[in-house]
Amino acid sequence: MNTPKPPIPAGYWRDANDNLVPESKVKPIDKARSHLVEGILDQAKKVSADLLSFKLVTMQLIQAFVDDSLSQYEVKHGGKKGNITLVSFDGKYKVTRRVQDRVIFDERLIAAKALIDECLKDWSKGSNANIKALVNNAFAVDSEGAVSVARVMGLKKVDIADEKWLRAMKAIMDSMQVASSKQYINFYEREDATGEYTLISLDVAAL
Repeated sequence: MNTPKPPIPAGYWRDANDNLVPESKVKPIDKARSHLVEGILDQAKKVSADLLSFKLVTMQLIQAFVDDSLSQYEVKHGGKKGNITLVSFDGKYKVTRRVQDRVIFDERLIAAKALIDECLKDWSKGSNANIKALVNNAFAVDSEGAVSVARVMGLKKVDIADEKWLRAMKAIMDSMQVASSKQYINFYEREDATGEYTLISLDVAAL
C-alpha cells in the first residue's frame, strides 16, 4: 500500500526525488514540459478507463447473446469460457472472443522431474544425451522461478514406451492447474478490395 505524499506547500514544486524546489528555481521549459505531460496523461487515463468500460460492456453483451442463442436449443451453458466468432449478416464486421488460461504446475511436477531423472540414470549414456538436454531445458526456470509450460509439455511429444517415463508424463498432466483466465476481444472489418479482415486496433502504440 502506497503512503500518500504530503501536500506540496504553496510556492514549491516537488521533483522526481521528492525534493521541494522553490517555484522560482524551476525553469520555464521544465514547467512547460511538466504541464504537457500531466495534461496528456490525464487524457490517457480517461481513455484507458473508457476502454476498460467498453471491454466489460462488450463482454457482457457477447455473453448475453451466446446465452440467448443457446437457450433456443434448451441448452444451459455453464460458465463463460470458449472462443467465439460473431459475424455481421453482410460479413463486413467480425468480433472474436478468445479465452486464454494461465497454466501453472503444482508440487506434483517435482515428482515428474524425479521420475525423469531416474529414467536418465537407467538408460545408457549414448541414448539419452539429446533427451537429457531437452529435459534440462524444459525444467529451466525463468527470472520469476517459473518453468515454461510449453517446454514441459514438449516432453510429451517424445515417444518413449518406458513405464517410469509414462508415469512422469502422467504426473506432469496431473500437476497442471489453471491459475487464471483472461478474455481477449478483437474487432475486424473486411476490406472490399481484398475480402480480408483487418484488425481494428484499440492499442494506441499500434496505431
